[in-house]
Amino acid sequence: MRVLVVEDEPVLARVVAAALRRDHVVADVVGDGATAQEHLGVHDYDVVVLDRDLPLVHGDEVCRDLVASGATTRVLMLTASAEVPDRVVGLALGADDYLVKPFALAELVARVRALGRRSRPAAPPVLSRAGIELDPRLREVRRAGELVALTPKQFTVLEELLRAEGAFVSAEHLLEKAWDEHVDPFTGVVRLTVLRLRRALGEPNVIETTPGVGYRIR
Repeated sequence: MRVLVVEDEPVLARVVAAALRRDHVVADVVGDGATAQEHLGVHDYDVVVLDRDLPLVHGDEVCRDLVASGATTRVLMLTASAEVPDRVVGLALGADDYLVKPFALAELVARVRALGRRSRPAAPPVLSRAGIELDPRLREVRRAGELVALTPKQFTVLEELLRAEGAFVSAEHLLEKAWDEHVDPFTGVVRLTVLRLRRALGEPNVIETTPGVGYRIR
């Protein structure tokens, strides 16, 4: 899952992003509404954690424009106000959930996870193909019943390949889902990660590569 954290309090933004990353979520951070709109126009985020009171462009406007665009990105709106009318306004703009500051980080992560599941089509609790089983909740992978140890990036790449149900997945899509905005797309990081994923899964190889198209599990 990839999340955009939009928060103008730098310390809080870093803390929220760190909590998400500990839960194996790819998180980008911006500090104002204008930059948030730029990022949302470029990247395919599953969830945006959106502070309501933002400089340059108000969080309400960011939310309104995102919903109007037809994007599937889910919105968790943050606010310092606990007043019911404020929450009602935020939800009426199209926010999917609302969290009042101060909040527990564990609750925020749980809500982001729940929204992330709603941002994409429903999938079985355990993804399975070609003798490989991946449990997103337990973050476990098995092949022929044996546990396979994967890095977080390898796990995310494998999850995206399994979700595709045999269709090709482009390197660009894998970059969007498994890496944040600081990755250099010209380093071959996707190719290297897929290579190491193949090794971790063992023989016979089940990941097919077609240059210029992408990767799939046959």
